[in-house]
Amino acid sequence: MNKPAPIVAELGRPETPEETAARKAASSKAYRSSQTVRSLVAALIVTLAIVAVIVLAVPRGEPATTREIDVVGIAADVESTMDRPVIVPDLADFWRVNTAELTSGATVVWDVTLAPSAEDERGFIKLAQAFDADSSWAPQRLNGTAPTDTTSIGGLEWDVYALGDAGAKQNLTYAIGTQAGDDYLLLYGSRSADSTAELAESLVPQIRDLSE
Repeated sequence: MNKPAPIVAELGRPETPEETAARKAASSKAYRSSQTVRSLVAALIVTLAIVAVIVLAVPRGEPATTREIDVVGIAADVESTMDRPVIVPDLADFWRVNTAELTSGATVVWDVTLAPSAEDERGFIKLAQAFDADSSWAPQRLNGTAPTDTTSIGGLEWDVYALGDAGAKQNLTYAIGTQAGDDYLLLYGSRSADSTAELAESLVPQIRDLSE
């Protein structure tokens, strides 16, 4: 004898086969949904744990300090190589040296790039001492720009270069140059005319020595 189907309290009667199937399907769907949520939470926890391990594993050393360039020592080597003096900027507390090197080519050049030491100061000035050259060499560094004027700095006459759009291509806004004995000294960069003139004036004693 078949056992009577249980009466469902909500219905007040036994379930029909269709109602039983629908109830089981809904229960199965709810179970699968809960398993999906649990899986997502578990995956998120595992991901966060991996990220934490990676973060903790990264070395916490001090930031690398900028290597100080010994411009005086490099200049001494260049003087020995070229068998002639080179102009060395006085850094004082304002400037730092980014590069200092001898550049070879049709005209050999002593190149020094200066930038302000203070974080709130911007710009740069390049010092280029072209050996056995005159003002006709400068346009090679200034996108073909020739001197358009002159100015007096420290009792010396300096060529002034109006760089305009040609200078903008190299982030150059101002340039001046003067003869230093057999060499031509060019100062060019993105600092103001006054800042460039201050650097130029500090170099005048060395320029005079080269001119004697």
